[in-house]
Amino acid sequence: MTESYQVGDRVEIYLDEKFGDKSGWYAGTVFKIDPYSEHRSFYWVNFEAEAQAITGARQISVFNLKNIRKVIKEK
Repeated sequence: MTESYQVGDRVEIYLDEKFGDKSGWYAGTVFKIDPYSEHRSFYWVNFEAEAQAITGARQISVFNLKNIRKVIKEK
């Protein structure tokens, strides 16, 4: 089953080896979803402050679902 995401969801984004020493998982929040096709979308994510400081970016769009995952809320 494919994970579904909504505006406001806390997620982690994976930056792969193309990002060099900045590769890894970074936390943020989905703020916009742009449909691409019936089954695919671009997910726009605002990085949290720590991720912004490391990556030098405020936000990013994610198309490949293997590079995004929901943050599990601890109780």
